[in-house]
Amino acid sequence: MKKKLILLLCLVLLLLTGCGQLGSSIRFGAADVGGMYYPFASSYTGLVSKDNADYQFEVKTTAGSAANLRLLSGNYIELGIAQNDFIDAAYSGTGIFKGNQCRGYKAIASLYPEACQIIVRADSDIETLNDLQGKTVSIGAEESGTENNAKQILTMSGLTDELVTMVQLDYTQAADKLASGEIDAFFCTAGITTGVIEELARSCGIRVLNIDNTCSEKLLKAYPFYSRYTIPAGTYTGQDEDVETLAIQSVLLASDKLSTDTVKELTAALFDHTSDLQYATSLNLQLDPSFATRGITIPFHPGAAAYYKDQGITVPTE
Repeated sequence: MKKKLILLLCLVLLLLTGCGQLGSSIRFGAADVGGMYYPFASSYTGLVSKDNADYQFEVKTTAGSAANLRLLSGNYIELGIAQNDFIDAAYSGTGIFKGNQCRGYKAIASLYPEACQIIVRADSDIETLNDLQGKTVSIGAEESGTENNAKQILTMSGLTDELVTMVQLDYTQAADKLASGEIDAFFCTAGITTGVIEELARSCGIRVLNIDNTCSEKLLKAYPFYSRYTIPAGTYTGQDEDVETLAIQSVLLASDKLSTDTVKELTAALFDHTSDLQYATSLNLQLDPSFATRGITIPFHPGAAAYYKDQGITVPTE
């Protein structure tokens, strides 16, 4: 019931802030402002509009990956970003989407790795995942990719909800409550450098926990969408050592309602502005056409496929 209410409120917000019919405004679902979907969406749409004034966009705050997939499926947005594990589950009607298959959209490109980041205060006695036992931990907003990843990581570490007090907060709320001492740690699955984490690092000091090899091996075996990932030393203020963790790939999606020509132009703009997007967002963007088409398990939008064909790359559209 709570999940349905959250989705209903999200839909109402989208409707109240303007539906934007195709041809006038393209709505982009971009999660909350504390993560990296929002700055990417804002930068990308701004660059496209600057190139072609005929394109107008509305960047929408949403609850994240799962919400974006449902909103795309329901024709409430035309563009969105989601983690590729959620995309596969939504398209096939498995996992949290079991019995509620969500389609009506296709892939444009794989964008960047989203690192599973576990943040504690620098003055905390928490040094490892095992030290989270008996602590209060934010696992992310309800139905977010972060929540999904946090539960998987905690489960594989043997930390059940009987051993850890789990609360559901968005990144901004979690950072505020960590700074004030109301929680002991928070999970954040996002591209690096994540703005809300860097702000926290500058204001009170942080430590980013490693995911130990035993836990990583279990996760990699159980969930094929994870990959090993290193957060380099110096990514955040005061972070003097590399952090070993896992990552999930983010994917840009387009509604089936968008025309082939429109999506081909949007795809071209994505690659034409790689350096601009890298500069504007500080993300580890991997915008090379051959890389951007790997690891995606759903069909590509015909417009994206047309762009890739011009680059000598064939991708499935069905």
